[in-house]
Amino acid sequence: MSLHIYDTSTRAIREFVPVEAGRASIYLCGATVQAPPHIGHIRSGVNFDVLRRWLTRSGYDVTFCRNVTDIDDKIIRVSAEEGVPWFVVAERNQRAFTWAYDTLGCLPPTVEPRATGHVPEMITLMRRLIDRGHAYASGGDVYFDVRSWADHYGSLSNQKLDNMRAAADTDDESCKRDPRDFALWKGEKPGEPTWPTPWGPGRPGWHLECSAMATKYLGPTFDIHGGGIDLIFPHHENEIAQSQAAGDGFARNWMHNGMLKIGAEKMSKSLGNSLLIPEMVQKVRPVELRYYLAAPHYRSSIEYSEEALQEAAAAYQRIEGFVTRAAEVIHDVDADAPLPQAFADALDDDLGTPQALAVVHEVVREGNVALARGDKEAVARLLAETQNMLDVLGLDPRSPQWRGTGSDLTPVVDALVAVALEQRKAARARKDYASADAIRDQLAAAGITVEDTPHGARWELSR
Repeated sequence: MSLHIYDTSTRAIREFVPVEAGRASIYLCGATVQAPPHIGHIRSGVNFDVLRRWLTRSGYDVTFCRNVTDIDDKIIRVSAEEGVPWFVVAERNQRAFTWAYDTLGCLPPTVEPRATGHVPEMITLMRRLIDRGHAYASGGDVYFDVRSWADHYGSLSNQKLDNMRAAADTDDESCKRDPRDFALWKGEKPGEPTWPTPWGPGRPGWHLECSAMATKYLGPTFDIHGGGIDLIFPHHENEIAQSQAAGDGFARNWMHNGMLKIGAEKMSKSLGNSLLIPEMVQKVRPVELRYYLAAPHYRSSIEYSEEALQEAAAAYQRIEGFVTRAAEVIHDVDADAPLPQAFADALDDDLGTPQALAVVHEVVREGNVALARGDKEAVARLLAETQNMLDVLGLDPRSPQWRGTGSDLTPVVDALVAVALEQRKAARARKDYASADAIRDQLAAAGITVEDTPHGARWELSR
């Protein structure tokens, strides 16, 4: 079975056939950096990170472009409220997003363009649209003429043009031919940043930015455009319209992840119910938070609760426990071991992570049985399968991301605990159980749990 994905534009699951054999190009609508990220934002990053990893594992050379919208109405509003320059707001929050992506194990994008660095490409795109009769300059602004694209506009969101609401993206609607026309360029206003164009100074409209950046780095036609389901209209609808009206094929497939909700409301900054990443990784470890976000199907909504978060953490710990115990018996894992077919089939079926994780847990159960009966050959095979599956999902507890690298204190702690365990072993050997228990209690007070196994004592940090 080859990869099949749900395409929002056709509302059907389709076989993934890349523009260029052996290569896959992905554009993900990234952060609009007016505030730091909550877990709803980073869910999209995790979902598409899994897609990227699976494409790579499937043999594709992946180009992954994730943009940063570093100028828009919201950023300007925050700038005015705080009395700081717009670029201070943007830079501060972009760093927060980058930290969050990194903390949850998302691979760095191949390229991460900022909107403000691509104004020349936006000017070129506007000129192409004006020359083709699909855009017009008015009152210092430039607008896309939706009626010039009426036969196609609304296809992604499955709407009729006559039933659509006004774009409501300008202070003076009289500048528009039709209230549904959307702004490609916004003329200068006092206190706002501006860039020069043939139609006057101003700043880019949100939709224009993504079309210009996507085609610059991925070409006029590329494989997958991703983002949250809330972006289908108007953002992605407008991207398609302006890009195809200019003559570009644009995205062949559209993938949208579901929302994360609290109660009946979508999680958003405006609702004030955001769960920011620094707060979340105090409740569970980053890898456990990644598991929580990756486990549901990417198109499903997630109803957030503390109970569900802790259940996800416990489920991951069961996987981690097997990997840790098996690694004490099997030191070299075959990184080229084949993945279980059921796991591959699950991900090929529209990135079915719930079914894929069910396979992981089944292999872990088999692995625990093999450990209990001392079957090293079976343990080696099942550990390799488990770690290779977890690597695709970005959840391997033995990867540098989750073990720590460089100047961390893991080797020092290992050595100190080993000394304490040797002392405890010696105390037990001479039947000085009071001293042995005291050592165990002291380790527990330091946050270290000791477990006695048929292979000797093992330890881990308390959770």
